[in-house]
Amino acid sequence: MNENKTNINWYPGHMAKTKREIKEKLELIDIVYEVIDARMPISSRIIDLDELIKDKKRIIIVTKYDLCDKEKTDKLLETLRKQYEVMIFNLKSISKKEINELITKTNNLLKYLNESRIKKGLKPRTFRALVVGAPNVGKSTLINRISGKNSLTTGNRAGVTKGISWVRISNTIELIDTPGILYPKIIDNKVGLNLASLSSINEDILNKQELASYIVEFLYYNYKDILINRYILNENIEFNLDNIFDMIGKNTNSLKKGNLIDLDKVYTIIINDLKEGRIKNITMD
Repeated sequence: MNENKTNINWYPGHMAKTKREIKEKLELIDIVYEVIDARMPISSRIIDLDELIKDKKRIIIVTKYDLCDKEKTDKLLETLRKQYEVMIFNLKSISKKEINELITKTNNLLKYLNESRIKKGLKPRTFRALVVGAPNVGKSTLINRISGKNSLTTGNRAGVTKGISWVRISNTIELIDTPGILYPKIIDNKVGLNLASLSSINEDILNKQELASYIVEFLYYNYKDILINRYILNENIEFNLDNIFDMIGKNTNSLKKGNLIDLDKVYTIIINDLKEGRIKNITMD
C-alpha cells in the first residue's frame, strides 16, 4: 500500500495548552486512564505520554471494541496487558459491574497512598484520575457513562472538548477530563492516515480523495469481503481506485448532472461510513 503521499499533522493550540496544564497539575494526579480506540490500539496511543505523566499509575481503557476486528486487536493488546491493567468498554452499554470493576482496580492500585496517609495520622483522601487520549476515542462519552451524567460535551469529531474539567465518579475517585491530544509531528504517515480515517484529526484539513483512497485500499487488501458487501461490488473486482470509486458511486446513487459520478460525494460516503461505524469489524493497525 502506498502510505507516503503526504504528511498529515494537526496540532491546534489547545493541545499544547492541555499538555502544559497536565504538567502543571501532575502533582494532583494519582492515576491515568489512557483511552485508546480498539480499531487502532497502536496509532491512537500518545507517543510522548510517558514523558508527560512520568511514573503515574495507569489503566488503559479500550473503547469502540464492538467496531474492531477482535482477533487482531486482542493480539495487539497482549503486549499492553503485560505492562498495564487493560479494560475494554463498549461505550453504548457500560454496565454497573464494569464501572465497579474500574473503581475497584483504581482503588487497589492506589490504596498504598491512603495507607501512607493513615500511618501519618491523616484522613484518607479522594483519588484523582486523569483521562487522556487522542481526539474522538470516546473520553467524554466514557466519563458520562461511568459518572451517570451528561455533564461533558461529546461529539463524533475531533476537538470537541476544549478545557480541563473535574467529575466525581464515586466517593473515592474524581476524574479530570482533558481535550484530546496528539503530538506535534506525526512521523509515521500510516499512523496519521489511521488517525484521520477514524476522525482523530480534524477532517477539514484533509484531502478527501487521499483519505478515501487510503480507506478503500486498506479494506481491499485487508478486509475485501467487508468492502465488497458494503458497496455491493463484484467479488472478483481487481484493485483499481477509479473503477472502485465509479462502482461505489453508481451503487450509492452518487450522481450529478449528466449522470456523472459525483466523486466528492463518494469520498464523503466512504469516510463517513467508517467514522460512523457502518464499516466495522476492522482494525487498522
